[in-house]
Amino acid sequence: MSLVSLPGLRDMIDEISSIHNLPKSAVEEALREALIKGYERYRRSQSLDTRQQYSEDYFDNFEVELDTEDEGFRILSKKLIVEQIEDLDSDHHIALQEVQEVTSEAQAGYSVVLDVTPDQKEFGRMAAIQTKQVLLQKLRDQQRKIIQEEFQDLESEVLTARVLRFERQSAIMAVTSAVGQPEVEAELPKREQLPNDNYRANATFKVYLKKVRDGSSRGPQLIVSRAAAGLVVYLFANEVPEIEDEVVRIVAVAREANPPSRHVGPRTKIAVDTLERDVDPVGACIGARGSRIQAVVNELRGEKIDAIRWSPDPATYIANALSPASVDETILMNPEERQALVLVPENQLSLAIGKEGQNVRLAARLTGWKIDIKDTVKYRQQKEIEDRAATEADEDFEEDFEAADFDTDESVEEIEA
Repeated sequence: MSLVSLPGLRDMIDEISSIHNLPKSAVEEALREALIKGYERYRRSQSLDTRQQYSEDYFDNFEVELDTEDEGFRILSKKLIVEQIEDLDSDHHIALQEVQEVTSEAQAGYSVVLDVTPDQKEFGRMAAIQTKQVLLQKLRDQQRKIIQEEFQDLESEVLTARVLRFERQSAIMAVTSAVGQPEVEAELPKREQLPNDNYRANATFKVYLKKVRDGSSRGPQLIVSRAAAGLVVYLFANEVPEIEDEVVRIVAVAREANPPSRHVGPRTKIAVDTLERDVDPVGACIGARGSRIQAVVNELRGEKIDAIRWSPDPATYIANALSPASVDETILMNPEERQALVLVPENQLSLAIGKEGQNVRLAARLTGWKIDIKDTVKYRQQKEIEDRAATEADEDFEEDFEAADFDTDESVEEIEA
C-alpha cells in the first residue's frame, strides 16, 4: 500500500496534544479530518480542466489512515461492487470483474475498501499547505467538544477560577473542573462581576458556572458568574453543616449583587427553614459570634447578607423578610394578586424601605409578594378619618331617607292612569 510520508508525525501529535491540552486520540482525529480536506482540495484542483462538479457529500466515503510507525498516511475509499461501471463514477463504485481478479468471493452489492493514495510528489506539498489551516480549526473544534462534554454536567456548580487577563470589560479566567482536567478559559462578563472584587492577574475566586455555550462562537465557551444567587447557596452549604446534612434547608434567595445605583452596596436575603424543633435555622447560618455568615461575607467581599426564617404564613414570612426592620402588622390586601400592606413604626420606615428601596425590593423578590409599606400611626389616623366620613355619610343618607315624603296613594293613581 502506498504512503504519503509525514516525517516527525509521532512527535508532532505529542507536541500538539501537550500545547492544546488535548488527548492524542483527539489530535489524531483532527489530523485525519484535516488531511481528508486536503485530499478533497487536491482532487478539486485536478478536475479544473475537466470542469467536473463534486457535490458536498461526494468525499464522504473517503477516510484517512494514519501510520505513526512509518510516519505517514494513506487515503482509503469505500466502494460498492457493481456488475458494470459504465455510467457510474469510479470513486464510489468498482466493477465486479476487477475485484474478482483479486478474490473470487466477491459479489455485486458488497463493499470493498481500496487504497487510493495519490503520488507523494503530486499530493504531499499541497496536502501540507491545506492541512495546516484546517488542522488548527479542527483542533479548536475538538477542544470545544471536549470542554462541552466535560463541563455540561457541571452547569450550576461552583468552581475555582484564576484571573488570566481582561478583554473589553470581561475578565478571562482559567477554571479547573472537578475531575481535574487541565485548565480551560471562561468568561466573567461585566454584569456578572462584583463591584468590590479586585480582578488582578492570578487572583483566585469561587465562580458559579452559569452556561456552557454551544456552537463554534469565538471566545471562551464557559460563562461564569460571581453575581448569581447559586454562589450564595453554595457558600452557605459549604459553611453550614446543618445545610449539608439537610437539617436546615434554603427555601429562597434574593440577591442584588449589582445594585442600580453606585450609592447602594450589594445585598442578599436568604430564607431558611427546618423541620427540627430544637434547631434554629437562622442561628445555624449565622454561627457562633457570626463566624459562619462572616465567612460567606468575606468571600463575597463585604456583601451584606440577611438570613431570615421562612414561614408558611405569608404575613409572617413578609414581616421576617423585611428584617432588620420591626413590623407592627402585615395586611394581605389581595391574596389572589399577592399584594400586601405592611405597617411599621415611624422610626422603622426608612429601615424597612432601605436605601433607594433596596430592602423592600429584595423582600418582594424573596417572598413573591408586592409589598406596600406605610407608617402605622399615619395609616390608622387616615383610616379613622375615612371610617368617620363613611359613617357620617351613612347617617346623613338615613336621615334624608326618613325625611322624604312619599305619597303612596298618589303614586298608585299615577301608575293606574
